[in-house]
Amino acid sequence: MTSVEQNIVDFPSRRAGCPFPPPEYAEIRAQPGLVKATLSEGRTVWLVTRHEDVRTVLTDRRISSNPTHDGFPNFGRTGGVPAPDQVPGWFVGMDPPEHGRFRKTLIPEFTVRKIKELRPHIQRVVDGRVDAMLAAGNSADLVADFALPVPSLVITALLGVPYADHDFFEAKTRTLVSFASTDDEREAAGKHILRYITRLITLKQQRPADDLLSRLLASATMTPQELSGVVMLLLIAGHETTANNISLGVVTLLSHQEWLGDTRVVEELLRLHSVADLVALRVAVEDVEIGGQLVKAGEGIVPLVAAANHDADAFACPARFDPARAARHHVAFGYGVHQCLGQNLVRAEMEIAFQTLFSRIPTLEIAAPLEDLPFKYDGVLFGLHALPVKW
Repeated sequence: MTSVEQNIVDFPSRRAGCPFPPPEYAEIRAQPGLVKATLSEGRTVWLVTRHEDVRTVLTDRRISSNPTHDGFPNFGRTGGVPAPDQVPGWFVGMDPPEHGRFRKTLIPEFTVRKIKELRPHIQRVVDGRVDAMLAAGNSADLVADFALPVPSLVITALLGVPYADHDFFEAKTRTLVSFASTDDEREAAGKHILRYITRLITLKQQRPADDLLSRLLASATMTPQELSGVVMLLLIAGHETTANNISLGVVTLLSHQEWLGDTRVVEELLRLHSVADLVALRVAVEDVEIGGQLVKAGEGIVPLVAAANHDADAFACPARFDPARAARHHVAFGYGVHQCLGQNLVRAEMEIAFQTLFSRIPTLEIAAPLEDLPFKYDGVLFGLHALPVKW
């Protein structure tokens, strides 16, 4: 184990004209121990890039996801995990046992059986969006017309949020997950979403319905304030991450059409694109060894999910799209107690979206050069701002 200070590097950011994951990830992964990097506000963090080390960070009880601990890394004042006084109920920023109180209530709503029951509804949503695109002509923006509305329609129906308000929460979410937003803009966007959800909870208290929000209210396992944060988290995660996975997946599948119709593509696309690369922020609350490096209590840690999923020690030829590989051990959904609650839903949405889209529009093609596509280099989540297609 070493505690020798190494050279501190700039945080390896995404940038136009450069592939994702950034090539610096491989350079950092090749170095012994860990590497320290400087965030934009000057704070230093440990970067964790190897698959085995990332899984260690995400399961070690001496490492916390609670942003109230000194040294917790964030991208600016509001660009990261919100504290409990900012968003009560944001349970991904809680450690056990508090985290378990929320997760225990939510797990039954996202089981394999529950999502299987939801598949006919997802299919209707996907078919409806394809119908709308075909009726509008022979071209579309696949992000605005398909990749974004599909998960938005599904999660709003599941939660009991009116889809008529989707423009509002999608716009506010874009502000929250963009590095281009100022702290004040992100703070205002978060408050607007919370106020909206608080009003909706009041309505559900008066008129319960057959939806997740009403069932969570009836469970009485959390306060209305906590419930607001839980719904905000599910609403944002439930549409933004899946939309990115669908749009990036379409680009990849159009370049590898021999895999169209194969359900194994979903797992490989999740690994390959790792859209939630920067989400799992952590801080050591005790001294701990990671990859032979001593990390002291109070030091911030950034496990880079995309780096772990492109580790050649875990995945042979990781840059290659190969759905035949055994990719189920990827960490695209995190790992351990904080593993993504909605992963079964994401898989179902992606599978149904790809199967339906390519079977109903077999002549689909991208209507712009790949290098001209507007990738989300400026976001917490990787993806596409738009995807022009034609058929």
